[in-house]
Amino acid sequence: MGIRSPSQPSDADSISKEICHENGEPAAILDSYSAWLAKHPSALDTFDRMIAAAKGKKIVVFLDYDGTLSPIVEDPDKAFMSDTMRMAVHEVAHFFPTAIVSGRCLDKVSRFVQLKNVVYAGSHGMDISTPAGSLKQNNPKHETRTVDEQGNEVVHFQPAQEFLPQIQEMIQVLEEKIKTIKGATVEDNKFCISVHFRRVDEDDINTLQEMVNSIVEAYPNFGISRGKKVMEIRPCIDWDKGRALEYLLDTFGFNNASDFLPLYIGDDKTDEDAFKVIRHMGRGYPIIVSSVPRETKALYSLRDPDEVMSFLRRLARWKKSLGIP
Repeated sequence: MGIRSPSQPSDADSISKEICHENGEPAAILDSYSAWLAKHPSALDTFDRMIAAAKGKKIVVFLDYDGTLSPIVEDPDKAFMSDTMRMAVHEVAHFFPTAIVSGRCLDKVSRFVQLKNVVYAGSHGMDISTPAGSLKQNNPKHETRTVDEQGNEVVHFQPAQEFLPQIQEMIQVLEEKIKTIKGATVEDNKFCISVHFRRVDEDDINTLQEMVNSIVEAYPNFGISRGKKVMEIRPCIDWDKGRALEYLLDTFGFNNASDFLPLYIGDDKTDEDAFKVIRHMGRGYPIIVSSVPRETKALYSLRDPDEVMSFLRRLARWKKSLGIP
């Protein structure tokens, strides 16, 4: 299974504007989505075939948060997960090793999810907490060990620690500068910064982007990527969601094994790094969440968080039907 080299993903929001006409979806868009779906079939429609290929293998589940387990909302502080979705994730995590890999800071995503039977990776994988660290990434400089409230050891892996002072400095500068842009907000995600512009007037977006670019230029060790109505500012280090997936596989005990299949569900541009790693492994299920055609390294697709929940429930039911605890 080789890796394709897609171009930059298209802006889902701009395509959605073309789709959301009062009298239904234009035929051209529907044809385009149908052609895209043929290349990235629904993980629900192909579930039986996917599971048949998993016979004798151990599935390891990785889930993005925003746009995958919760809907994209105007206020990022209100991206709450439904109780039914939480139950679906809880049940999956009962049967499979499961990790939540999010751009949010670790504390915030764990408060949103509220589950103790999953592992969390925040800041696009730059802040990971696990019961056991990785043998491959056993770097004392990046790992610290603490004890939780139950007396269990927790390993914190944070490869971008040295950038924290600059991140905090940049947050202060950004918050002061963007005051003039109505609707723009700065979110502190510990090892990265999110500048949200979902509530910014269309005429002000270019001004905001120029402002942010100008500020980040003063910090040569940082770069900017764009997601869904958000600019992500991150340290320029060799670490992303793909590297986080490899780290987590090692902590789950699968690094040197050949009997596992990673399953990763995500909707964001940063999830492409994880899809790429799975494609390079030559096995597993990279699944993109999108209701519009877009360039992706994923092999399968789901339209929205509702379909994600249906897929997770079906996955748990399948495992339960095998009678394996």
